[in-house]
Amino acid sequence: MVTAADISEYDTDELERQLGETRRELFNLRFQLATGQLDNFSRINHVRKDVARMMTELRTREIAEAEGLAMEELPAHQAAARRRSADEALGRDRTTASERRAAARAADEQATDEQAADEQADDGAAGTMDEDELADEVADDDGMPATEDLDDPEEKS
Repeated sequence: MVTAADISEYDTDELERQLGETRRELFNLRFQLATGQLDNFSRINHVRKDVARMMTELRTREIAEAEGLAMEELPAHQAAARRRSADEALGRDRTTASERRAAARAADEQATDEQAADEQADDGAAGTMDEDELADEVADDDGMPATEDLDDPEEKS
C-alpha cells in the first residue's frame, strides 16, 4: 500500500506510470475474483484506494498547474516536506519495521547463498587436478607407474 506522502514525491510521469500499473493490478485482481482464484480479498480494497490516491494527486497537480502554483506551494506537499525534514533532522529513515525485517531477511539469505556458493567453489577448486597430478594419483592408487611413464623409451631400460 502506497501512502499519500509517497505518492506526492513522485514526479508526474512516474505517477502516471504507477497509476497504469496499479490499474492493471486491480484488473488482474478482479479477474482472479471472478475465476475464484483470489486468496486475499482485502487486496482489492487496498489497490482501489491506491488508485484513488494517485488520481487525487494527479488532479491536485492539474489544478495547481491551471492556477499557476508551484508544487512546493501545495498544502500536501508542504506537509510532506516538513515531515521529511523532521525525519532527516532526527536521523530517522522512512521505512517501516516490517520493511526493515524483510530487508534483513533478504540480506541474510543473500549472505547464506554467497557462503554456499563460496563453499561449492572451494570444493570444486580442491577437487580439480591437472593431468600431471591425476597421473601421479593413478600411479599411487595402482602401485604402478602411470601409462605415460611406460611409453617413454628412456625409462624402459
